[in-house]
Amino acid sequence: MGLKIQYFQHVPYEGPGYISDWAVKNGHQMTGTKLYEGQELPDVNDLDWLVIMGGSMSIYDENISWLAGEKDFIKRAIDAGKTVIGICLGAQLIADVLGAKVYPNKEKEIGWWPVKLTPEGEKQPLLKDLPEEFVTFHWHGDMFDIPEGAVHLIASDVCSNQAFIFKDRVLALQFHFETTESSVKDIIENSRHELVEAPHIEPEDRMISQAGYFMPDNNKRLEMILDRLAGKPE
Repeated sequence: MGLKIQYFQHVPYEGPGYISDWAVKNGHQMTGTKLYEGQELPDVNDLDWLVIMGGSMSIYDENISWLAGEKDFIKRAIDAGKTVIGICLGAQLIADVLGAKVYPNKEKEIGWWPVKLTPEGEKQPLLKDLPEEFVTFHWHGDMFDIPEGAVHLIASDVCSNQAFIFKDRVLALQFHFETTESSVKDIIENSRHELVEAPHIEPEDRMISQAGYFMPDNNKRLEMILDRLAGKPE
């Protein structure tokens, strides 16, 4: 029997991407809660996994009525022993719930940029077979500190804290392994105002042209990580 996976979506243009493909391929049930439409939160007991997507807002945005309830739900899911995965904003929400600070990074990181495993990340079974350094997709201006008790997995030159894992089942990824060709175009279309000239902001045409080159390997790496979190035999 497959997993019951619930995902939280914060904006219309940042959905689960390749995570949906993986769920279908493995016979898992995937259901979304569109928080931006005011949809009600599920019962935490009705899910096995919680996946928290990205979004254009900050975790401290007081104008967002559902944010406090979402944070409370994430905490209850972690406390209940669920597998929890956060991407970009979702990773920042996990960090905040676990007591770490989230704050503006020294500069934005947008486009296809390299990251590298930390010494601790190289030892993690979850990341086995990942190259020491690889290029992945970014669209963020904030950064989180590593929560107490978590393991710092991945870093980049611009953003030193790119990923961590907590209790072997709570995974926070600042970057976007789940990106698909359509999701790259969607986020560009809806966030084009952020594409100013800066050292680590790629031009739109380069972002799109590089997607087909980097995306397949990124999706395979995500699939490998999800398989391991799900306990699938290797």
